[in-house]
Amino acid sequence: MSTTHTEPHRTIKTGRNLPAAIAVGVILGGLALLTLLTVKATFLIYMGAALAIALHELDQAFKTKDIRIPVIPVALGGAAMLTAAYWAGGGAVLAIFALTVLGLLIYRMFRGTDGYVRDVSAGTFATAYLPLLGATVSAMLAEHDGGKRVLVFIVLTICSDIGGYFAGITLTPFTGGHKMAPVISPKKTWEGLAGSAFLCIVFGAIGIPLLLHGHWWQGVITGIAALAAAVFGDLAESMIKRDLEIKDMGSLLPGHGGVLDRLDSLLACAPVVWLLLAAFIK
Repeated sequence: MSTTHTEPHRTIKTGRNLPAAIAVGVILGGLALLTLLTVKATFLIYMGAALAIALHELDQAFKTKDIRIPVIPVALGGAAMLTAAYWAGGGAVLAIFALTVLGLLIYRMFRGTDGYVRDVSAGTFATAYLPLLGATVSAMLAEHDGGKRVLVFIVLTICSDIGGYFAGITLTPFTGGHKMAPVISPKKTWEGLAGSAFLCIVFGAIGIPLLLHGHWWQGVITGIAALAAAVFGDLAESMIKRDLEIKDMGSLLPGHGGVLDRLDSLLACAPVVWLLLAAFIK
């Protein structure tokens, strides 16, 4: 009597609610397209709302370690920075950032001396991490072809995320998965990085000539730079969460976590893509 041995079926675990994640991604992407390709200034409202939610999430996360961000001056200064980057330029953004730090120093005085340096430092960090990095998106948007520039920046960042995600879940079952930064982000693999690189380079080489009339090689350079920034941006946010001993920054977006969990790569990518497009596309 013979027995037939069947190989166990390989299953791919995505680690998140994929249908919900796709639905949320489509909605968020649709809103970005609607604003960017119609009245582009309305994208500032969309971005401002996302950053305001991210600030709330960061504040709640910091409170788990008894760190209290002075939210009001950060929010007011941040809104002014995003607006100034679009309407007035970089000098105004720098001035508002400096005034926001001054506002933090004054505002926090009314809570007493205990934890003063800690909270002011947290507020300065929040101002630099969220609205200052976000202001480079406003600077991109201010250009005559700003809607297309911001679209390229967003799609490049999405390519990094999607390429890494699907390469990771499809190649890892066969290669065993080679961890890239196991202490910081256990799910990140070199296989995923390869997928991110492929998709970013391909889109950069095609998207920048198609949308911005640049050269293919400029697209390749921008794609590689965007990939590096996105990966380190994601790892930096993972470092914050490890230090605070939390899993996600929030739970507002099903399948994604918090808003800041989706903005981490975008925030890091923004100044890099802004600078390269400013240099390449006249």
